Amino acid sequence: MTTIPSSIDAVETLLASQGYVASRALATVVFLSLRLNRPLFLEGEAGVGKTEIAKTLAAALGRRLIRLQCYEGLDASSAVYEWNFAAQMIAIRTAEAGGGADRDALKSELFTEEYLIERPLLQAMRPQDGGAPILLIDELDRTDEPFEAFLLEALSDFQVTIPELGTIRAPEPPIVILTSNRTREVHDALKRRCLYHWVDYPDFDREHAILTSRVPEAQDTLSHEVVAFVQRLRREDLFKRPGVAETIDWAKCLLALDVITLSPEVIADTLGAILKYQDDIQKIQGSEAKKLLEEVRKGLTAV
Repeated sequence: MTTIPSSIDAVETLLASQGYVASRALATVVFLSLRLNRPLFLEGEAGVGKTEIAKTLAAALGRRLIRLQCYEGLDASSAVYEWNFAAQMIAIRTAEAGGGADRDALKSELFTEEYLIERPLLQAMRPQDGGAPILLIDELDRTDEPFEAFLLEALSDFQVTIPELGTIRAPEPPIVILTSNRTREVHDALKRRCLYHWVDYPDFDREHAILTSRVPEAQDTLSHEVVAFVQRLRREDLFKRPGVAETIDWAKCLLALDVITLSPEVIADTLGAILKYQDDIQKIQGSEAKKLLEEVRKGLTAV
C-alpha cells in the first residue's frame, strides 16, 4: 500500500507513474480530496478520463477499486445488498425435509451474513486489506433523484442500514469518486458534499503527452498527426466529439495497420475508432477528411 501523497506535485508524480497525465488543476483537487477525505465529483464529456482517474488512484495507492456503475432505475437495495433467495429456499426445503423445523429459529438463521450478497456500497463500508478502498460511483447522471437522496445520506455518515442486521458503518471512510457525463444536472445538495472539478478536453501538449505515455510505440510523427487531427475534429459540429480514449484507440488501430503517417484513405477506413455515430462519419469522410488533414499538416509545419 502506498501512502497518501503529501503534496500536489506528489499527486502528479503518482498519477504519472501509472500513465495518467493530469492537469495541475485536477492534481490539486485530487490532493485536496485525499487530504480532507472529501468525495470528489468529476464532471465532463465522455472519454476525457473521469473513470480512469479512479482506476489510476486504486492502482497507484494499492487500494481495492469498488465500482458502482449507475443506470436508470438503480435503487438503494441494488446498490447496497440483496439476499441470496436461492440459497435461502434451499435452506428452507432442507429444514422442512428434516421435519420439526422451528419457524422463528429458521427465520433468524436465514437473514444472516451467510445469505447476504454485498453490493458496491456495502462492500465499500467493510474493512479492506491495504486500507480504505476507492469507491467509484460512475455516471451518476444516469440515475434518478430518489437514489441521489439516498446516496447523500450514505456518503454523509459513511454508513448503510440493513433492516435485518442493523447499521453498518465504515471503520475508515472510503475514497469516493463520483462521475457524471452531465446528461442531466445532479442535485446541488449532493454536489455541496463534494469537491468539484470539470474535466475538459486536454490541450495539444497534454494530449500528446497522454498518447506518448499510453501508446509509447507510436512514432512521434504519427502521434503528432493523430493528436492534431483529433483536436481539429473537436472543432467540427459533431453529435459526439471524440475523447482522449478515442485518441488512444485510434493510435492503436493505426499501429495495428502499420500506418506510419495519416492519409485521407487511412482516415476514411478507421473513422469508426474515433467517431461513434454514422452521421458524424459521413460528415467527415471523403473531401472533408482531406481538407482537415491539410489544415493539420499546415499547423504542424508552422509550429
